[in-house]
Amino acid sequence: MLKTEGKDTFSISQLAEEFGVTLRSIRFYEDHGLLTPQRNGQNRIYSRQDRARLKLTLRGKRLGFSLDDIRGLFDLYDSEKSNKKQLHDMLNAIKYRQRLLVQQQADIQAVMMELNAAEKNCYQQLAKLELKQRKVST
Repeated sequence: MLKTEGKDTFSISQLAEEFGVTLRSIRFYEDHGLLTPQRNGQNRIYSRQDRARLKLTLRGKRLGFSLDDIRGLFDLYDSEKSNKKQLHDMLNAIKYRQRLLVQQQADIQAVMMELNAAEKNCYQQLAKLELKQRKVST
């Protein structure tokens, strides 16, 4: 972490290492307006807010949010005045994503049950084979 005028700041390399992403990914999010680092010559200087936004962006991407959805959330958070349509659009996007996540969660639980059953079956088959081999060798 860099210390600049009493503020905690981060280099692009520090953020890339911390979050396990490439420098190119961070620049991509910057190009799409999700991060707004200060510049010192050629160097980017990221604030705590940029770090938090990167963390939220990566989490949002893992959960299937588009960059537009994420930017919309940031815009609403940053805006002192959000209009009614913006808020309704964002609520609709959030509700849609929640429904998808609930379905994915149910799908994951079903697949986990199937995998657990398959695993149990494999152990049972291995036990039978080992028992058979012991009988043959004695």
